[in-house]
Amino acid sequence: MQRGRGLGALLASGEGEESAGAAESVYDVVRRDWRWDSVDDRHLYLARLVRELKLGLDPVFALLAGDADDCERATRMLELLALSGSEQAREALRAYVHEGEHWVDVLESVADAWPVEWWDDLADVARARLTGEERLLWRCGPWVRWGMAGETSSPGRPARPGVTDVGTSSGRLLSVLADGGSSRSDKVRALQVLAGRPPEPGLIPFVPGLADVNGELPLPGLTRAVDRLGVLAVPEARAWAVDERPWLSWTGIRVLAEHGEVQDLPVLVDELAAHEEARQWCGPSVLADGLARFGAAAADAAPTLRRLWLRTPHSYERPAYVKALAAIAPAGLDLVYAESLWDCESEARLLGIASAPDLPHVRELLARLRDDPMEETEVRVAAGERLASPS
Repeated sequence: MQRGRGLGALLASGEGEESAGAAESVYDVVRRDWRWDSVDDRHLYLARLVRELKLGLDPVFALLAGDADDCERATRMLELLALSGSEQAREALRAYVHEGEHWVDVLESVADAWPVEWWDDLADVARARLTGEERLLWRCGPWVRWGMAGETSSPGRPARPGVTDVGTSSGRLLSVLADGGSSRSDKVRALQVLAGRPPEPGLIPFVPGLADVNGELPLPGLTRAVDRLGVLAVPEARAWAVDERPWLSWTGIRVLAEHGEVQDLPVLVDELAAHEEARQWCGPSVLADGLARFGAAAADAAPTLRRLWLRTPHSYERPAYVKALAAIAPAGLDLVYAESLWDCESEARLLGIASAPDLPHVRELLARLRDDPMEETEVRVAAGERLASPS
């Protein structure tokens, strides 16, 4: 449940010993943000569990009184529960707009999620609460509708002409990167310009020298500029991939994952295993996507991919492991697809909808996904289409 896996939801909503203590487990995950990364989804997953288990909302309401992050998590859950029919959730958020500290964020969020008639009458409350100190980024929902949108920014000073302007030749940009006397800002600007142009092979020899932050990271813009090179960078990327500098090694690995050949598989499989061993949860999806290109030839990676799918707390990357396994070792994935129907990530649910076995309990869950007012539109549509297709 902390990881947002479908298994946690299945066990909590089941019957018998497996569901014992489910309420406290859900509350524990509600109270503490267990996400590995801010892009990981949990709000719909938890809101659905709260609804399915008919749990009281007090622990969710308590988060509203917390800091901005806690308030945001509570808002996302409560606005979904309101869509699912909870008047208590709806009124709690409306009351927060009247009195809460982070009322601007809450108002913008519910205006994006709810029918307009649920929040339109809060205009006078908003006008009364404005102090003039709020940020002026109000080119959205309620502020535009109420004629209260502020300026998004003040006109900036025009940039001074320099050697790294967009019109500068690629040769001149490369000379900036080669010159040890060039400033960091000029090098960064040169990389940004190159990243917006067709591939420039002349960049390749300079890549190992374009480090930042005491040599621990690539200069801003380098990753995008290297991405433009594509397959042109593969020969040098093989040397980068085994370099002792982690930032350069990862630069090479990324190139090989996207454009490498079968001869590069051992390096990619070893790197995937190294990520697992070091518990580096951000990054294996890049490797999984790359390994999937090779199909059955990458079979050595399948055990690691399965373990990553089971263990990673970084739910945003989990669908990549399923897709890679489907390409590399598809046998025995029926249970993975069925569990994915309950996953916290919508991409995982879509994979489950497309490939879960045609069984009565699967079709029952597909119908629930199709009809759930909390569910994302893309998922609801996909579930409906799967149900409408011949079994």
